[in-house]
Amino acid sequence: MKAAEVVIITGVSGAGKSQAIKCLEDIGFFCIDNLPTTLIPTFVRLCTQSEHAIERVALVIDVREGEFLTPLFDILRTLRAEGHVVKIVFLDASNEVLVRRFSESRRPHPLAAGQSALAGITTERQMLIRIRGEADLIIDTSTLTIHELKRFLSQAFMIERPMAKIALSLVSFGYKYGLPFDADVVFDTRFLPSPHFIDDLRPLTGLDAQIGEFLMRVSVTKPYLERLMALLDFVIPLCEEEGRAYLTIALGCTGGHHRSVFFVEQLAGHFRECGYQVNVRHRDIERT
Repeated sequence: MKAAEVVIITGVSGAGKSQAIKCLEDIGFFCIDNLPTTLIPTFVRLCTQSEHAIERVALVIDVREGEFLTPLFDILRTLRAEGHVVKIVFLDASNEVLVRRFSESRRPHPLAAGQSALAGITTERQMLIRIRGEADLIIDTSTLTIHELKRFLSQAFMIERPMAKIALSLVSFGYKYGLPFDADVVFDTRFLPSPHFIDDLRPLTGLDAQIGEFLMRVSVTKPYLERLMALLDFVIPLCEEEGRAYLTIALGCTGGHHRSVFFVEQLAGHFRECGYQVNVRHRDIERT
């Protein structure tokens, strides 16, 4: 029996699980939406024992099955014991965004039972606490377009990616809009002077050369960047040794337009040179 790569797509309703499974199908996974949990081991064995073995499988598991979490963790433990590589991808979004999505689609939340969508979302979050804690990759889709989600998953699961390297996600954000849901590590850049208070620089972003030139003239910028790279150069291999496949590093400034964007771009260039698969997302760069 060959070993399979099994990806479990789960998360809160309305966060984009249907789009995620379509993306994985596009890059070569055999995908099934809402397979009963108890059938997962049998299904995986059938995939790997057939003459033309299916080695990449993605399954959507969510609250539609009811008490699906009760046997799920034992099942995943069994699959890993059989040599299969099992990863859990958890899709999340803010309550505000989820409520708006349900309102726009005019579909009821599966757990609302005649109540508001927010009530259903709150109940669902409680049910998903454990599986969220077990997830290998948490993706906050609050500000992602369908195309950005597809690009993110493609970079994480394309078979050509260097499997010996952890996949890095670098996110810039504005503190005034809250921390990213999916951040594993957060760094603050607000101690640097803000280009927002300079008229000529305010309309620009950290993607513009003028912002980089302004920040690099500040005496502490270069030492901070060098120490930040050195710290991450030390920590990331330790995460790899622990067996982590993904790491999300977030850098914040006040509005998410200038300082955090610049630092994310600098780190992205550094880690790509080091051979890592890097996904970059500037969460708040378009906000006013």
